[in-house]
Parts: sequence; C-alpha cells; structure tokens
Amino acid sequence: MIPVIVIDGPSGTGKGTLAALLAGRLGWHLLDSGAIYRVLGLAAERRGLALDDPDALTPLATSLPLDFAGDQVLLDGEDVAGLIRTETVGMSASRVAIHPPVRAALLAWQRRCARLPGLVADGRDMGSVVFPDAPLKIFLDASPEIRANRRYKQLIEKGLNANLTNLIMDIRERDTRDRTRSVAPLCAAGDAVLVDSTALSITEVFDRILEEVRRVFPELVW
Repeated sequence: MIPVIVIDGPSGTGKGTLAALLAGRLGWHLLDSGAIYRVLGLAAERRGLALDDPDALTPLATSLPLDFAGDQVLLDGEDVAGLIRTETVGMSASRVAIHPPVRAALLAWQRRCARLPGLVADGRDMGSVVFPDAPLKIFLDASPEIRANRRYKQLIEKGLNANLTNLIMDIRERDTRDRTRSVAPLCAAGDAVLVDSTALSITEVFDRILEEVRRVFPELVW
C-alpha cells in the first residue's frame, strides 16, 4: 500500500505550507487539492460559466486542462500559481466545490496522485472522502480572527490592499459554506489527530505533526 498522510482543515490554517514542508522533508509527492478547485474556479470564470451551474461545470472538471510542474500550476499551459491565490478565486473555488458531480469528477484525478514513495495531501476532505484509509490524518484548525490576520499580513507583505474586517467575514462565510455543503463537508475524520494552530507558530505545528509521523511511520529514515 502506498503511504499517504493527509492534512485537512479550513482556509487559512497553514495546511498548504505545512503539507509542502512535510512532503519536502520526506521526499514524498504533494497534492494541493485546494489548487485544483481554485484552477477550476478560475477556468469557469474565464469561460463565462455560472459558478452555481453544475451542469456547465462538470464537463469542465472532467477535462480540466491542469498540470503541476514544480512550483508551477498550469492552466491551458499558463502558469496561474499566483492568480489562484487571490481572495476572489478562493471564493470561486469554494462555490464550485459544493456541487456533488463536480467533486465526483475530480475524485479519481486526486486519487491517482498517490504514488511511491508516498503522498502528502492537503485539503478539506482528504481524510474523510478522498483517502479514508490514510494511516495518518491531521486536522488543523484555528480561530477565524487568527486566520484572517495571517492572511491580512500575507497580502500586505505582497503590497496588496486588504481589509481585515472583510477578510474575517469572508473566512466565516467560506467556513459556513464548506461545513454545510451537501457532499464532502469540511469535517475531521473520526481517526484524525486534531491540532489547533491558533496560538502556535508554523514551526511549532510542524514539530507537532512530525511527532505523529514518527509514531505512525517508525520505519522512516530521516
């Protein structure tokens, strides 16, 4: 069996950063599932598709012209790694992700990412739906205020305009939509290790995750 570690959690908990750090440390493959939905949201907008129309979105999801090449996220051959990290595309991703046929169309694509020597996957339903048999499941959480503040600092550091109050509202709306959608809602798998990063730095959270990796995979050579 191909070893898989999943890191789930709501937006802004740092799961993407932590998954990348862990994949690099282990020398494993990385699956940023959020990027897939962000690319789908961006592609739908560019094609003029309604984000609340699963009949239009599902064919696009089935044949999504997406490829990952190192740090590049390629849509129709164009690197959109920077574009998909905007708040607007993030909201679009959350909207397209609520549709059951869209998620079903992308499920097989995600599962094919599990390859030797192993996979680290981050998202919202990696442990509950995509890789339910993963031997290690981490669920990260943090308060909306802390997550919004982290995002605010990131945007300011990039020289972008940001409003902290609006970011808090956006995160709360996204949390509600993700947790209440009819298919694959955001939730911790029953056997997930819960980690609250509200009062922890990225380094402290990473060290906590490494403890779990060593516990579940004692055979790994560091």
